Order: sequence, then structure tokens, then C-alpha cells
Amino acid sequence: MYERLERIYSINIIGLKRSTIRELLKFTQKPDIISFAGGLPSPESFPIEEIADIAKDVVLSYGKWALQYGPTEGDPRLKEEIIKMMKKDGQDVKQENIMITTASQQGLDLVGRCFINPHNPIIVGKPTYVGAISAFKSYLSDFVGIELDNDGMSIESLRKTLQSMRLQANLPKFIYIIPDFQNPSGITMSLERRKEILKLAKEYQIMIIEDTPYRQLRYVGKSVPSLYELDNGEGYIISLHTFSKILFPGLRLGWIVASKEVIEKFVIAKQAMDLCTPPFTQSIAYEFCKRGLMDKHIKKIVNLYRKKREVMLKAMDEFMPKHPEVRWTKPDGGLFLWMTLPEYFDVDKMFYEAIDEKVAYVTGTAFYPDCGGKNNFRINFSFPTEDKIVEGIERLSKVIKKNLKD
Repeated sequence: MYERLERIYSINIIGLKRSTIRELLKFTQKPDIISFAGGLPSPESFPIEEIADIAKDVVLSYGKWALQYGPTEGDPRLKEEIIKMMKKDGQDVKQENIMITTASQQGLDLVGRCFINPHNPIIVGKPTYVGAISAFKSYLSDFVGIELDNDGMSIESLRKTLQSMRLQANLPKFIYIIPDFQNPSGITMSLERRKEILKLAKEYQIMIIEDTPYRQLRYVGKSVPSLYELDNGEGYIISLHTFSKILFPGLRLGWIVASKEVIEKFVIAKQAMDLCTPPFTQSIAYEFCKRGLMDKHIKKIVNLYRKKREVMLKAMDEFMPKHPEVRWTKPDGGLFLWMTLPEYFDVDKMFYEAIDEKVAYVTGTAFYPDCGGKNNFRINFSFPTEDKIVEGIERLSKVIKKNLKD
């Protein structure tokens, strides 16, 4: 039976593996383990009472619509609220530029479905979001990694790579970027770097996929214009967004912003996937926004996560070894810090030592399509309580100190 199945599976699925993060989370379910592994919002941030009231009102007020199938493009009322929200961020969009998705992971899958043929090259950061790696790998893409510096994707490395790929007549289908508080590194791409990368995209006629789930979660500094705003309607940017980090992930709601022509292709592809995103959850999000609750809610979670970030950075300074090759990022927003250890470290093996110390992280190799990142790992500060953050960092520092060579 097993051999027969192996013969009939598609080539798309044979090469795929379970999500590294989801598998690692199995080790973190014991109550005595402090987990920095998942990118989970804090349960403290969930507006439970407001959502309970709204859900009841949605069913009683327009349940005949909310419990029915809906348009593939999404609830036009919710799209209008998104337009208002993005306008505050300096981004002008129209209904025709938006499609509601079943969370932003569906947006990544739609990008892969609509743009990638087997062995098409795509450019990603080194490191980059593990969910994007999974989504694009399922369409058999070839990954071309570009190292990150303190301002984001290295412009010199990107320029040289594009020049070489053009000479080989094998330009990438797109460049995938997380410009704001990048997952996993926490780096925010500078304004100048955004302009340079956009200029290169236009020179080489390449699309940019701007994945921006954390943009509203800034704790220090000033916001940088989005790539979509900088593009000024020329159509080079496909921007992916989500309600998972700014409201709650159980909604499974996101949205794509792109040119009318690209949105039309996404609509066709989505109709073959799930017909439509649930009108019920869209109605809940619409009511939450319409009642003026979103701005207040974002301010609340920004204050919550700002304090947790401060607590983690202070604990890192206090407990981590004072060693020139032990470094971590200090992100201006988002949910993560990125640790770099001496090159002889193998954080995949060290993970099990950390579990023995009752603390967990995500190994850096999960964020590299080429299996790099052996001496890196990601830690999350949004989910644990402040007390657990301090205790967890102290435990983690013991594991690192034990593995440091003199």
C-alpha cells in the first residue's frame, strides 16, 4: 500500500516536509517549558468581550448574509475599512486593489500558484520567513538567497545577483521581502534601501512581494513608507497583510493589495482553492473596525509588546555571556529577536539541551532554504509573560555558556 501511494503522490508534495516550527512546538507543550518558539500573539491581547458581543450581533443582525457563501474578492464593507486603515498609513488603495484572504499564508500560496513554475528562481532574504519557504517550495521554486545587513537585503549582493541572472537569461519571478521588523531577524529595511531595491525591480522588470504582517507593531522610532506607497501605483508591488497579529489569529483573515490585473488572477486561483473567505469572520472584523475599536486595540497591544521587548532586551544584557560572537538584534517592532552565536555552534543539537533546561526557541536552519543558520536561532517575546521572559532568558543563557569554548 505504501509503495503504491509513493508512486501516485505528486512531485509537489513528495519534496515537502512538515513545518519545522509546528514540529518543534510539540516539544514545548509541557507546562514547565518556557517557549520562545512560536510567533504567537499574547492571549492578553485578545479582545474577548468585544468579539463576543460583535459575534452575537453579526448573527442576529445579518446572519442570513454572514452565514452564507460570499464573494471571492471579499466583503466590500471590510475592504472599505481596510482602505481607511491603509490611508492612515499613507497608502492609497481602491476596492479593485484588494482581495480578502484566509490569512496571509493563503496570500503566499496564491503568489506561488500564480507566478511560479517548476525551477523558476525567486529571490529571498537569508534568513527569511519559514512559511514563505514552505509555500514557494510547494511549487518547486529554486531559491536564490541574498544576505541581510543592518538595513535589510544587501543592495550590492542583490545587484550583482540580478546582473548574473540576466546574463544567464534566468531572471527571478519575484523578490520576496519582509521590510518591517523582518521575521526572523527583526531588521527593518531603511527608506534608502527600499528605494534602491524598488529601482532595481523596475530596471529588471521584476515584481516585489512585500510581506508586512507586523507593520503596525512599532515600539520605537518612526514608521518607514511601505514599498507599495513608494511604488506610487506603477504595479511592481504585491503587498500581503494579516489581521492575525493586530487582532487575533483565530479569525484567519488577511488581505492582498496589488494591481487590478494581478488581483483578477488571484481571484481565479482562489476560486479553485476555497471559493471565498468566511463571510462570518469578515463580518466580525468589519464590525470591530466600524465601531472604532481597531485603533484603540492596536495601541493596547503596542504598549503590551513594547514592555515585553524591553524586559527581554534587559534580560539579555543581564544574563547572556559577554562574548564578541554572541549577538542579538534589537528590533524596533514586531515579535522577534535573532541570536547569532560563534560559528562552531549547532543550534539544532543545542535545542534538545535547551529543552532539558525547560526553554525552547526556533532553530535558525528553519529560515534558510539552503540549510544555513546553524549558529542562529529566533526567540519570541510577545507570547510569554514578563516573568517567564526573564526566567527563560536566564535558562537559555546557561545552555549557551555551557557550549561556549574558551
